[in-house]
Amino acid sequence: MCRSCATAAAPADTSVDAEAPPPVPGVSRRGLLAGLGLGALAVNLSLSAGASTAVAAEAEAAAEAAAAAAAKNGAWANPALGRFPAGGHYGAPRGGASHAGQDVSNSTGTAVHAAAAGTVVRRSWGGGLPGRTGNALVIAHGGNQYTYYGHLSAYRVALNATVSAGQRIADMGATGNVTGPHLHFETHTGSLGSTVNPVGFLAARGVDLSGGWSRIDPGASGATVVVIQRLMTRRGHTLVADGQYGSVSVAAVKRFQSSKGLVADGQVGPATWPVLVYTLRQGSSGDHVRALQTALNKRSAGLAVDGGFGSVTTSAVRAYQSANRLVADGEAGPVTWRALTG
Repeated sequence: MCRSCATAAAPADTSVDAEAPPPVPGVSRRGLLAGLGLGALAVNLSLSAGASTAVAAEAEAAAEAAAAAAAKNGAWANPALGRFPAGGHYGAPRGGASHAGQDVSNSTGTAVHAAAAGTVVRRSWGGGLPGRTGNALVIAHGGNQYTYYGHLSAYRVALNATVSAGQRIADMGATGNVTGPHLHFETHTGSLGSTVNPVGFLAARGVDLSGGWSRIDPGASGATVVVIQRLMTRRGHTLVADGQYGSVSVAAVKRFQSSKGLVADGQVGPATWPVLVYTLRQGSSGDHVRALQTALNKRSAGLAVDGGFGSVTTSAVRAYQSANRLVADGEAGPVTWRALTG
């Protein structure tokens, strides 16, 4: 784990090497309230002199709950696979300071992926932040959100590069002051230098940093939604693979969940994924293979999404498994699917 990688206090917002990209697509609080039919209530509460504190607090809590649900929108991905080492958690003591991120341990060369779309604004030893060590990258995601990736053994993207969620950006390593190879991962919100717990930050966005299945809520969009739609089509619920988890796709997922005896809430999460995916190998063909190819492409495979599990797709599965320290047998089973969609 990190011997340093600490922060004593949030420093002032530091300059970056590129302009931050537009915010990751999401829903504003005003939009959320309007969509939930609470917009007028929120406005009235703010304008009415006689509105009670209790009612205002209740409206605020409803807005926060809606925002938390909407955050599981498919825009974020697990940056690396591995285990949480003892003492590598956020806030662990580091001399007179505290550990600024969460460590994820695996062997040198394990793939490191962008946690969300953005721009690489730091690519240097320590990432230009105090108390950090080793080769590091910082990605700006817009909306004053940043992620930090430390102790890297190799870079796979350039400074100022635009990256997508799930794209391979680096290799895990042991550069700097460490006891062994791992990824030191930080999340910053509000300003670069203002850290928050990465485990909770990603969990609120549907990602399990410890390696579990993702959670995708209605309203989500992107490649993981395309994966869901193609798997659902294979399951007999024909959907357009447009990457928009709207009312038609949500209704189909709810019917599928009901048919499997699951809670029909429309969230594709740890209960739904295992019964939705297929175990695939060379020779398979169809929409479930297209789903697999789409998931692999989110992780930088560069495949033609043709629905045929031939030698090229087999090689891509093996390469992904090897880079993420899974059993490299070329078969896409539940363990590989969980990693790909996480």
